[in-house]
Amino acid sequence: MRTSKLDLYVGKRCLLKNLDWQVLPGECWCVIGRNGAGKSTLLRTLAGLRDIDSGQVQMHDKDIGDWSLPALARERSFLAQGRVDAFAYTAIETVLSARHPYQDSRYWESSEDMGLARKALQEMDVADLADRDVRSLSGGERQRVAIAALLAQEAGLMLLDEPANALDLAHQISVMQLFARLCDQEQKAVVMVSHDLNLAYRIATHALLLMGDGSWQAGPAAEIMTAERLSLCLGHPIEMFQHGSQTVFLPQH
Repeated sequence: MRTSKLDLYVGKRCLLKNLDWQVLPGECWCVIGRNGAGKSTLLRTLAGLRDIDSGQVQMHDKDIGDWSLPALARERSFLAQGRVDAFAYTAIETVLSARHPYQDSRYWESSEDMGLARKALQEMDVADLADRDVRSLSGGERQRVAIAALLAQEAGLMLLDEPANALDLAHQISVMQLFARLCDQEQKAVVMVSHDLNLAYRIATHALLLMGDGSWQAGPAAEIMTAERLSLCLGHPIEMFQHGSQTVFLPQH
C-alpha cells in the first residue's frame, strides 16, 4: 500500500499534509499521535471507508477507489476502534461473515470457511464461545471475536485501530505477539494505532508519528520512537529507559 501527497482534513482543520508513505509486506507500522491528531481518520481513509480529501491511496499501484468492494476486502481488513452489535449473531457467525468476499455465487459457507473460522476462534482463545450471542460477551471477549474475524478474512494488509482495547494483560501480549508473527512468518503487513508505547515498540518495525499540525514523521521504529520525538508528538515529556533487553517508555511527572 502506498500514499502519495495525501491530505486529511476535518472541516477546515488540516490533520495531515502531503503524506508520502509506503507499507511493505512484513512490516508492522505503529501510528502514534495525540487525541484528535487523525489516527482513526487515516486508517478509515486507507481502508477506503472515507473519501480522500487530496492525494492518492493505492493498493498494488491501483487507486483504492477503483477496486471493487469484494476484491478490496480480499486485500485489506479493518478493525474499528468500537462496534455496536445490533443483531443476535453468534460468535461463529460473526467470524464467518468475514469469509463473504471469497464466496462468489455460493450462498452457504464451505467447509473450508468453517474450518478457518473455527481456527481463528481457537487462535484468539474464544473457541468455547462459538455458539454464544455476541451481545452477551464481555468487551474483551467481543474484541477477540472481532480479531478472529480479521484473521479469517485472510487479507494481506491489516488496519487495526487500538487492537488491544478492552483486553486483559495476557491477551494484550498474546495478540501483539500474534500480529508480529503474522508479519514475520506470513509476510502480512500491519498498520496499527496504539496509545500503549511499550506494547507497540515490542512488535513495531516502523512508526508513523502524526504531529497534530499536519506534519508527520515516519521510518524504522528504533529511529522514530525516541524520547525527544515522542515528547513532541504527544505534547508531554517522555522518558526512555533500558530494562534488561527491553526498552521502556514512561511519562515524566
